[in-house]
Parts: sequence; structure tokens; C-alpha cells
Amino acid sequence: MENQKIHIKYMVSLRCIMVVKEELKKLGVKYCIVSLGEVEILGKITKQQKDDLSINLKKIGLELLDDKKSILINKVKNEIVIMIHHSESLPKINFSDFLSEKLGYDYTYLSNIFTEVQGITIQQFIIYNKIEKVKELLVYDELNLTEISYLVGYSSVAHLSNQFKKVTGLTPSFFKHIKQQRQKSLKNI
Repeated sequence: MENQKIHIKYMVSLRCIMVVKEELKKLGVKYCIVSLGEVEILGKITKQQKDDLSINLKKIGLELLDDKKSILINKVKNEIVIMIHHSESLPKINFSDFLSEKLGYDYTYLSNIFTEVQGITIQQFIIYNKIEKVKELLVYDELNLTEISYLVGYSSVAHLSNQFKKVTGLTPSFFKHIKQQRQKSLKNI
């Protein structure tokens, strides 16, 4: 019997993987792989199991995907999230080549569908995710801005700072200052 794949929207962390595994277990659905955005079911999942899974996942903010465009967009997003948030370093090739190679589609095709469905470009999605990673690194306070800009793939601190301000409305140093003030306030409560 051939394995079946199901696709899940909004799976962005290891915690999501654990939650999906738990839901599958509750429903008695056997699986061999659960990764970000995708589950490989051993054999077939019944319509009732799939409906129950859909309902249970919606309760926790996840969603089953059925149409091909949504599945492809989800794969693009997951590759970007993995690349930026779960990798030690960014790929040495440019993002368009990386995504094309990883997903087996021409980048122009991926880009057009992504923009059509999401209303933003892949590049904008990458920038937003890079800025989220920068915020995380600033809060941890283990690296300086030069190290962060290198780690996240910016050509310079100035470039990082400009994009950070464009996305958040704040400079990286002011963002860090606000976070430190909040942490101090919470400790005093």
C-alpha cells in the first residue's frame, strides 16, 4: 500500500510537529514522517480521520491544505522558515536558486504564484523572517549587530539597520533598548 501525504498550514516550529504527532496518535493514524507542513501517513487516512484531524488542528491554529497552489505556497514558506530560523547558516547560493532547487520549480513560477496568493513577494517574506530572526537575536543579547548582520546574511550593518527600520519602524538598538526596559519592568513586578 502506498503512503499518503497530507499538508498542514501554519506549521512553523518543532512544537507544531509535536502537537500534530499527538493529534495523529489520538486519532489512531499511523505515520512515518512529520515535518514542517507535511505528514507522510502509513497507508491511507480515512475521510472520517481526515475530517476529525482537520477539526482538531483548527482548534490549535493549524489547517489542512488540499489545493495545489496552497500546498506549494506552504512549501515555499516552510523552506524559508527552516532556512532562516532553523539552520546554522544561510545557504551560500541566492534564495531564488535555493528555492528552485529545493522545490523543483522555476523561481519565476514560484514567485508569481506566491505573490498572487499571499499579496507579497517571496523576497518580502524572506525579509520579514530575517527581521524576526534579528529581533530574536537582539533579545538574546549574545551577539553584536555586526555578528547578527553576518549571521542573517546582510552585506552590512547599515543594510540590516535600514531594513529593520523599514519593517519595524525602529532602529535595532532602540528595539533592543525597549525590550531590555520591558524585561526590567517585569522583574520589578
